Amino acid sequence: MDSIIGSVGRVANVKVRNDDDLNDRVNHLYTTGILIIFTVVVSARQYVGDPIRCWCPAQFTGAHVDYTNNICWISNTYYYPIEFVIPQDIQARKQHELTYYQWVPVMLLVQALMFYLPCIIWRLLNGHSGINVDRIVSLASDAQYEAPEVRMRTIKYVVRHIDRCLDNQRESRHRCCVTLRHILSAKLSLLCGRRYGNYLVSTYLAMKVLYISNGIGQLFMLNAFLATDYNLYGFQVIEDLIVGEDWTASKRFPRVTMCDFDIRQMSNKHHYSVQCVLPINLFNEKIYIFMWFWLVFVSILTCYSFVTWLWHMVFPSSRIHYVRKFLKVMDRLGSGPDKKLATRFTMEYLRHDGVFTLRLVGKNSSDIVVAEIVSGLWDLYRSKKTIQIRNTVSSANMPPNGGPESDGEDV
Repeated sequence: MDSIIGSVGRVANVKVRNDDDLNDRVNHLYTTGILIIFTVVVSARQYVGDPIRCWCPAQFTGAHVDYTNNICWISNTYYYPIEFVIPQDIQARKQHELTYYQWVPVMLLVQALMFYLPCIIWRLLNGHSGINVDRIVSLASDAQYEAPEVRMRTIKYVVRHIDRCLDNQRESRHRCCVTLRHILSAKLSLLCGRRYGNYLVSTYLAMKVLYISNGIGQLFMLNAFLATDYNLYGFQVIEDLIVGEDWTASKRFPRVTMCDFDIRQMSNKHHYSVQCVLPINLFNEKIYIFMWFWLVFVSILTCYSFVTWLWHMVFPSSRIHYVRKFLKVMDRLGSGPDKKLATRFTMEYLRHDGVFTLRLVGKNSSDIVVAEIVSGLWDLYRSKKTIQIRNTVSSANMPPNGGPESDGEDV
C-alpha cells in the first residue's frame, strides 16, 4: 500500500510545462485526463462486469446463455421502442443497429490522443525558434516565490537569456530586400519565420486553430460514430429539461435492445431473436452527455483565446501599449524621445516573439515579474544604444586612414 501511495504521489508531482496558457492546458491536459478516466470506467465495466445480458429461451443451458451473451456483444444489436412492432425483414432491422458500444473505450482513447496531438506539435516546433520558452517561463514563475536576493539574480539571468535568444533570431544581412521583408513582417504580419521574429506567434496561433478544429470536429466525428444526430444532443437534453420530460431515457443509448443470431446444429440452422439489456449504456449515456457540453465549452473557450491572442499579437499598437504599460509601472518611461524609443524597443528589439514570451510569463506568473523583466530588457537595450552612438561618433571623428595621426606615416 505504501508503494502504491508513493507512486501516486510521484505522478501527482510531475512537473507541468509552462510553454502555454490555461486554455491550452484545458485542451491537452484536463480534457485528455477526463477522457482517460472515462476510458478506465467503461473498460472496467466491459471487461470486469457484464456489459450485456440477454433473455434466452427456457431450453437454453448455461453454455447456451454464455454463447448468446457473447455473440450478441460482439455482433451488433438493434433497437425498436417497446410500442413498435419488430419487422420481419432482417435488412430492415439492420437499419436500426447499434454499432458503437463495443468500441467506446477505443474511441475515447482516440479522442484523448487528438486533444493531445496539437500540444505535441507545438512543443516539437517551438524548440526551433531559438527561444527556450519553457525555460524562461519556468524560471520567471519560480522567481515570484523566492527570496529577494535569489529573485533578483533569477530575473537578471532571465533578462540576459531573453536578450541572447532575441539576438540569435536576428538577420545578420542588411540588404534592401531583407529590410523590406522585416517591415512587412513587423508592421503587417505578412511574413512568418524565425528571422522575422514571429515564428513562435505563428506556430502558437496555428496550434490554437488545431484545438478549435479538433473540438468542433469531434462533435461531428461522434455524430458519425454513434450514427445519431449527436451534434444536436445537448440542445435536445436542454429542451427535455425545460419541458420536464425524462432526459435520461435517450434512444441514442437504449438499455433494452434486440439481437438476432443463428445456431448451426448438424445440417439444421436455427434462428433466434432475443431481448438483451445493455447496462453499459447507462455509463455511455452520461459520458456522452457530459462530453457534448464539455466539447462545446472547450471550443468556445479556445475560440475566445484565439481571438484574444490574435488581437494582442498581430496589431502593433496592442504590443506597444503592453510594453509601455510595464515601463510606466517601473518608472522607466519619460516623455518625448523615450516614447519613440519604446516603440523601437518593441518593434525592432522584442518583436512579435519577445512580446509573446512576456505575455506567456504574465499568464503563468504575475505582472510584477513581467514588469521587472521588461525594465531589465529596457535598461539593456538603452545601454546597447548608447554604445552604438558612441561607436558611431568615434568612427566619425577618426581620420580617414584609420590611424591616430593625420600625416599617415608608419611608426
